Amino acid sequence: MEVSLLQLWEEAGAFARGIIILLAIMSVASLSTAAAKWWRFARSRKATKKFAPEFARFLQEEQLDEAIELAEASKKSSVATVLGEALAEVKPLLKDRATVTTGDINSAERAVERQSLIVLSDLKRGMGILATVGATAPFVGLLGTTMGVVNAFTGMALTGSGGLAAISAGIAEALITTAFGLAVAIPAVWLYNYFQTRIDNITVEIVYTSKELIDYLIKTVGTEFGRS
Repeated sequence: MEVSLLQLWEEAGAFARGIIILLAIMSVASLSTAAAKWWRFARSRKATKKFAPEFARFLQEEQLDEAIELAEASKKSSVATVLGEALAEVKPLLKDRATVTTGDINSAERAVERQSLIVLSDLKRGMGILATVGATAPFVGLLGTTMGVVNAFTGMALTGSGGLAAISAGIAEALITTAFGLAVAIPAVWLYNYFQTRIDNITVEIVYTSKELIDYLIKTVGTEFGRS
């Protein structure tokens, strides 16, 4: 005997239908959020792959002006966004490198930290939706199942009939909401873990590259570095 989802929908009560509609909304919200984040991360990763080697080469060749232009041009890369903010802090000072002080370098480092917080906060936007859907969808489905079982046994009591045949339709109607809840929650949990890993990797890239920039500024910018 095949289970007809359309038949179960037609036979479902108002409460069960409400649960299914709610789960459908949660599924659309999580999948649309995941699609937007995937597109954002894909663009950022592609831009960073192009940006990072060129930026490192400019630093090694002490072409800081070119590095600044590259960071300002790479708008789609999260790493470039952070470094561009730091370079903007010291760019006016680079015309006379001998006047750059410890305070100037510290200002650039604080700019990196501020921009890192902004970028990472933006990257985490929408993660709450995935986490909420993954955590609550099974319980929403279970709520529908619980009420369906109650309705099945209530109907059996009212009709005075018993046995599995009498309540099988009601139990099937009830369990479908749990199945739907799990079908909504499992992809949301997978996607949450996937994007969390991507955010962790981007965080490492930002920290590593920004430290590389600050080290470069400390070692090469200003013959009087160390003067506060």
